[in-house]
Amino acid sequence: MAELTTLARPYARAAFEYARDQKDLSGWSAALGLAAAVADENSIRKVLASPSLTAEQKSTNYTEVCGDKLNAHQQNFIKVLAENKRLALLPEIFSLFELYKANQEKTVEVEVQSAYAIEDAVAQNLKKALSEKLDREVNLHTAINKDLIGGALIRAGDTVIDGSVKGRLNKLAEAIGA
Repeated sequence: MAELTTLARPYARAAFEYARDQKDLSGWSAALGLAAAVADENSIRKVLASPSLTAEQKSTNYTEVCGDKLNAHQQNFIKVLAENKRLALLPEIFSLFELYKANQEKTVEVEVQSAYAIEDAVAQNLKKALSEKLDREVNLHTAINKDLIGGALIRAGDTVIDGSVKGRLNKLAEAIGA
């Protein structure tokens, strides 16, 4: 995984810098999201791995699958990836692009899993507290996870706050076993 990130980073950075300079971060985000979804399809993976197709044929096929959703610059980006045999990296490129975009916009996606539905007032208070703590605009997504028993599990990028009963029981079990 680290190797894929290392390979994808210069392409993601180049796409991000171009999109930022053109003031089209959301357009590039949508295009890369589509391209990443296409790259994840099994039939496309087989085409990308085919040694009988040239880079030009691969990029042409790829842009045809994406249809008119890609502008000329985005199609050229796909062509460069094909020439360098990096089309399979599109999901990782998209992931890194979104990270750069979030840092630029000072936003963060936060997932909160709890054993029960979170009330709107509690969600707003949590969003406000996390926004202050992380110094970013928080986009809060909630989900119910009955396995947690109680409490909540919060994921914000690489940061994980485990305030669940299940997590606390696991820590207690580790402490007793040690």
